[in-house]
Amino acid sequence: MSFSLARFFLQIGNSSKAANISSSNYGYLLSTPNTRKFTAIPTTRAHKSIEELLVVVGGGAAGVYGAIRAKTVAPNLNVVVMEKGKPLSKVKVSGGGRCNVTNGHCSDHMILAEHYPRGHRELKGSFFNTHGPVDTMSWFSDHGVALKIEDDGRVFPTSNSSSSIIDCLLTEAKHKGVSLQTGKVVINASVDAGGKFHLKIEKRTVFESVEADYLLIASGSSRQGYSLATQLGHSIVDPVPSLFTFKIEDSLLAELSGVTFPKVEAKLKLENVQRNIPYLKQVGPMLVTHWGLSGPVILRLSAWGARDLFTSGYKGMLIVDFIPDLHIEDIKSILSQHKNKFAKQKAVNSFPSEFGLAKRFWKYILDRESLIGDTLWASISNNFIISIADLLKHCTFSIKGKGQFKDEFVTAGGVPLSEIYLNTMESKICPRLFFAGEVLNVDGVTGGFNFQNAWSGGYIAGTSIGELAAIEDTQKEGVL
Repeated sequence: MSFSLARFFLQIGNSSKAANISSSNYGYLLSTPNTRKFTAIPTTRAHKSIEELLVVVGGGAAGVYGAIRAKTVAPNLNVVVMEKGKPLSKVKVSGGGRCNVTNGHCSDHMILAEHYPRGHRELKGSFFNTHGPVDTMSWFSDHGVALKIEDDGRVFPTSNSSSSIIDCLLTEAKHKGVSLQTGKVVINASVDAGGKFHLKIEKRTVFESVEADYLLIASGSSRQGYSLATQLGHSIVDPVPSLFTFKIEDSLLAELSGVTFPKVEAKLKLENVQRNIPYLKQVGPMLVTHWGLSGPVILRLSAWGARDLFTSGYKGMLIVDFIPDLHIEDIKSILSQHKNKFAKQKAVNSFPSEFGLAKRFWKYILDRESLIGDTLWASISNNFIISIADLLKHCTFSIKGKGQFKDEFVTAGGVPLSEIYLNTMESKICPRLFFAGEVLNVDGVTGGFNFQNAWSGGYIAGTSIGELAAIEDTQKEGVL
């Protein structure tokens, strides 16, 4: 089946702009997904001349948001989103099924940009000024989704269900007239001398050819998007995992699975990295798992060290300060006072409450120092106190590999930001080609930042495409 005979616009459901047009002049063909047959649709000369087609590759957050925005700016633009699997699938599982929409503690766009290991320099420009977290929250609120900002800044729907976000986006897409087609993969893209995109689309074993005026690639970290980008002249920064947990080989630590620390300072050291990277020291909550260490502080370290960790084979050293708000001399003093006050108590059962540690973890510290369980505080030497204080401030763990952050797997890599205009999201290499979301070499730390990249990029790309289409629409109407 080929669309080369005439411009096709693809629609799902019963909405069709051409349905009520007079029977004079035939110029469009309608491909219906159910029958896969061609039907001649009557159209006026003016209608035929001004309609243009935008194909969005990827039905994730960036693609759907961008499609809605393009259709909002240019209502006459035909917008088709093509998605291989289920639309908004990452939105569904993110945040444990709650969907961490954005971060509400970063109204300063310069500070916001610092949460992107790839992109923290480039995103300090117009990107978030055009559409930042406040704009995102306003958009969803205006479309009926009540939001809440949690203490750590993460923003969720008050329903605590990602379905609220998904339903909102799909409802708005349908209301605007965006066509969402699933089970389709754009496998090939080229541009003719007139600037038209020629796309080859596969659905199961059936192939279609589509001619489009605009192309928005918002395919996340799938190879599909990278392949299309290279076909259209772009380069790709090799993708590697970001946002993952650390596997630690420590049988004693494994027994602490479930223990949390509200605030630690963790520093990542890698043998193959000689330079000092400030971001490889992070402060925040940490969680012990049955395979190692997780929590926001670990995920941030994994994001900032993603490429170096990949190079090192995910081997390295983690140094953790479990009591970052106290100086080591203060810790020694507190331990000495505790010894004097509770001399007749077993050290394993009694420890300073000022440290805010779980009893199981305190036992872990003593076990690492090879303290016998029945030892009384009275028998603890000053040198032993010094050793405990040092371990609490500089506890080392050997990283043996990476785990997977199940809630939202993110990659570092993709189309270089140097190859696009961030104020429009248009390609510098191929006119009318746009990118948004994780297909770009942009990734954020955990906390709603990756979705904000998707909303911002999708909004900017959609606006740019819509404005171009609106200009074309006006010019063609003027000619007619």
